[in-house]
Amino acid sequence: MATLRNSKSPVSFYLQLAIAMWTFSYTVLATMMKDLQILDQLLKKGYDRRATPTNHLNNSVPTLVLCELFVRSFGSPNPLTMDYKVDLYLRQKWKDERLKSDELTKPLDLNDPNLVKAIWKPEVYFPNAKEADFQFVTVPNVLVRINPDGVILYMLRLRVTFSCMMDLSKFPLDRQTCTMEVASFSKTVEELILAWKEDNPVTTGNLGMSQFELVAIMTDRCQESFQIGNYSCLVAEFHLSRSLGFHLVQSYLPTILMVVISWVSFWMDVNSVPGRVTLGVTTLLTVSSKATNIQENLPQASYVKAIDVWMGTCTAFVFLALLEFTVVNYLWRKECCRNFRRARAYSPDAITKDLMDGQDNDKPPSPSDTLVKLNTKKEEGSITNHLEAHFVQGSGPHHQLTRTMLGPGEHPTISIEGMNRLDANHSKRSSFSWQTQARNIDETCRYAFPLSFLVFNLIYWPYYLLT
Repeated sequence: MATLRNSKSPVSFYLQLAIAMWTFSYTVLATMMKDLQILDQLLKKGYDRRATPTNHLNNSVPTLVLCELFVRSFGSPNPLTMDYKVDLYLRQKWKDERLKSDELTKPLDLNDPNLVKAIWKPEVYFPNAKEADFQFVTVPNVLVRINPDGVILYMLRLRVTFSCMMDLSKFPLDRQTCTMEVASFSKTVEELILAWKEDNPVTTGNLGMSQFELVAIMTDRCQESFQIGNYSCLVAEFHLSRSLGFHLVQSYLPTILMVVISWVSFWMDVNSVPGRVTLGVTTLLTVSSKATNIQENLPQASYVKAIDVWMGTCTAFVFLALLEFTVVNYLWRKECCRNFRRARAYSPDAITKDLMDGQDNDKPPSPSDTLVKLNTKKEEGSITNHLEAHFVQGSGPHHQLTRTMLGPGEHPTISIEGMNRLDANHSKRSSFSWQTQARNIDETCRYAFPLSFLVFNLIYWPYYLLT
């Protein structure tokens, strides 16, 4: 008998546990049903959902509604459309004496749309909203909590697109202030007053915006005035600072490299015309193309933006580098053309005299002295006298002059170095040289351009970042 009693004891335990759970569930369900029945009785007992909770006081006291926002997601403002998208919870709290009952044992949570429609709710809207959607997945995201003391909490989940009028004068080093406005739609300030919750009225989740960082959130109260009356409203300001990482990598660093590459032409020889022209034109087209791509993602604003100042200055530096080569090349060719015209005007006797007068008797010729040939054609006969002047490095400072014969049809040849040697005595009388000036311009630009660009950066970055 003892063994049989012990075998039945587990069955008895589980049976008692099931009876206890059923009793508890029945009690909870009965209590909930009782609360719902109490709510139904309150709604049927002369409750008018069109009247405000203080309407029975002859509108002498407006209904106070405390509002709270919880921003779950915050999209980066779009400069083209001037708006941003958020996913938020709107919580509103007020007191309705008509739903106060001591018979309610605990707060009653309702999400039935039919029951929600049966009670009075503040008719609010978002004045600066472009689009708004109510969340229905997987059920309508709405909740009404009725407390025994008559305090009602009304919560909605919405997806809203707010307008944000941005000032892009400092783009992409700008800071923007975007707002969320909540206002009464049909009730004036004599019937409804909106106010922010005292502690942390606007909270956010873990926001991860790609282009902005949230700096601060400020809340304030406002009032909208229309011809039919004044309406209470609330405003939440989101202070945003644009992240510079994307634009630093995609815009600033490439253009800096293009400007620096354009300075390479200052270190190239003046005679390297194809190389210097190709380098200048390529860098100029690259910077211009980059500026065009940046403007495609921005609105057509009538004012100058910070990125416009940067791209315009970089384009100017590259263009000036190309223009500098044009000037230097012109001066270099001007010197060569002057020597060529002067050499053609010389007669053989004048050349001989210039060679002898230009040679320093106290100093032997340098190894760089080159051969000068000049042919003079006689008006009579087919034989042309040819004068060869050789500067011979050796024992004495003398010129060996030989005369050879050229046949008809042969043309004189004059080297550039030889023409410069022929002009030695003129160089003594005048030390100015266009080629020397061209080289000096190149050497000056090697330091003037980087220094000017550095000064521009020292002015640009503090002005747009600190002001």
